[in-house]
Amino acid sequence: MARWLPRSADLTRFCQKLNRVKTLEDDMMETSFNRCLSTIDLTLLGIGGMVGSGLYVLTGTVAKEIAGPAVIISFIIAGFASLLAALCYAEFGARVPKTGSAYMFTYVSVGEIWAFLIGWNVLLEYMIGGAAVARAWSGYLDSIFNHKIKNFTETHVGAWQVPFLAHYPDFLAAAILLVATAFISFGAKVSSWLNHVFSAISMGVILFILIMGFVLAQPKNWSAQEGGFAPYGLSGIMAGTATCFYAFVGFDVIAASSEEARNPQRAVPRAIAFSLGLATGAYILVSVVLTLMVPWHTLDPDSALADAFYRRGYAWAGFLVAAGSICAMNTVLLSNLFSLPRIVYAMAEDGLFFQVFSQVHPRTQVPVVGIVVFGLLMALLALVFDLEALVQFLSIGTLLAYTFVAASIIVLRFQQQKVDVPVPAGGGRPSPEPHEGPSAGELKEYESFSDKLQLVDRDKNKEHREPGQLKAAFEPYLEFLSDFYPGEVVTVAVVTLMVSAICLCSVLVFGNTHLHLPTWSYSLLLVLFSLGFLLSLLLIWAHEQQRSTQTFQIPLVPLSPALSIVLNIYLMLKLSYMTWLRFAVWLLLGLLVYFGYGIWHSKENLREPRPQRVSARYVVFPSGSLEERVQAVQPSSQPAAGLPDTDTDDCKR
Repeated sequence: MARWLPRSADLTRFCQKLNRVKTLEDDMMETSFNRCLSTIDLTLLGIGGMVGSGLYVLTGTVAKEIAGPAVIISFIIAGFASLLAALCYAEFGARVPKTGSAYMFTYVSVGEIWAFLIGWNVLLEYMIGGAAVARAWSGYLDSIFNHKIKNFTETHVGAWQVPFLAHYPDFLAAAILLVATAFISFGAKVSSWLNHVFSAISMGVILFILIMGFVLAQPKNWSAQEGGFAPYGLSGIMAGTATCFYAFVGFDVIAASSEEARNPQRAVPRAIAFSLGLATGAYILVSVVLTLMVPWHTLDPDSALADAFYRRGYAWAGFLVAAGSICAMNTVLLSNLFSLPRIVYAMAEDGLFFQVFSQVHPRTQVPVVGIVVFGLLMALLALVFDLEALVQFLSIGTLLAYTFVAASIIVLRFQQQKVDVPVPAGGGRPSPEPHEGPSAGELKEYESFSDKLQLVDRDKNKEHREPGQLKAAFEPYLEFLSDFYPGEVVTVAVVTLMVSAICLCSVLVFGNTHLHLPTWSYSLLLVLFSLGFLLSLLLIWAHEQQRSTQTFQIPLVPLSPALSIVLNIYLMLKLSYMTWLRFAVWLLLGLLVYFGYGIWHSKENLREPRPQRVSARYVVFPSGSLEERVQAVQPSSQPAAGLPDTDTDDCKR
């Protein structure tokens, strides 16, 4: 029976396959896409992804039901929390100017299976998000015409009473998605131009709302007679922050478009900063004028802005607000349809998803197959499915992506630079080239005794410390950590940090409500997990980082990404158990796709040599000299990894 059990070497090799990282090309600016997007184009794409119907609906809902006029503070805190995640995306987008967003960032730093699962979740997130916005767009337009479209459809087509299906087929929502799909397939420039038009109208309407709102503002609406500025206290402000945080989801469209940016190293960080700043400002200022125009407790959550103008005697302004809302939803639709096919393309290009989606149209230079297929799927979702129960799923996919991108920033910052290993045209063994330090861990099959001597020489050189090595100041106290490869301790510390964060947030969320912990154990667990989190953070900080590069780098690493990780995990644990159940089912489907297709077709397989273990074979040999044995496992063009013959002679002696 024991012979049927997998050997430890096989298990090790299997785990290495799951956690292999993507090797980047030397020229990351080379692409089959059209690099035509400027900083302004990317900024407007980001604004379009963030400033959607939430500006017209979410502000009134949070103000009336959760935070009162203090919704302003909720948006400020939520904007800062989103900034932590956005800065991580900005650094990755500048350093790795390839399409794929969170999927690509995870693949180049954490590992293949994690990257696939992130990409798999982002696919569903964009599909549900786009379909939900299309149905909201349809419902908003239908309400302007007194629901005549809905009544006509129910009369002539019929109504459904089936679980998980909509009450009636929404042909208008499906139609707007098909039209948007057609425009997106014409190319990035056409998509950008269309987004410019809708964004300009939307921002014009927002400017009108702000000017008219401040003219009609009445400071007494924040007075104690109306309930005060923060009627729900600090708890209301923080609950509002959790809801407002999702208003800023959408800036990742900029990172997904980095392969089409003219100068991604400069454009991506600037566009993310500008779009997030403008979106935060818009949400804060609209919240100010809304709660000053009318008392917060009289707001209509479904159409707060239009209702506020109507009650102040400006009913005509409601039509402008409706036009701005529809244009804002159009930009969100374009953002979803723009990003989704590019993430699918990145996964297919790496071999983890079906190869047909990696095709780029030679004239428009966009992944037209992915655009058409997923545009049709999105239209089908909007046509027949009830999406209200699935909308919460958007949150968990986004937060998971934010968490892995933040962790990837820490791992990447403490890794040495990797260099691409060219694969021979005949599909043979790749020729190993000199790598810096343990980034050659992927090429351990080519280790020789001379490689070991080089590592010893490198370790003896204490003047120049490479990324991932222990700082000189900490070596007397943590000398036992010097035996590990650079970056290994940091990777373990990042895993420990995430586990501590999960435990800490679990105690905060469930300790008093579900677990009913006594006060002493609740406090003890908080202290223990907080210490684990802080010690992991200090251990990471005790190692050398990569030196400043010419591209943007997030400040205060590892603190900034660590704070983002804690916040994202906390918000994920606040979601309902049904959301987690649906998430688990979707993950299982993703694992079936990965193990059934992705792991076998991954292009990283081509970079792996044939399973012939040659490392450490220089130790035992029946005949011949060590010099001959080392030459057999080294590239033919390099004499024993560049060591002179005298070194080899010394080894023989």
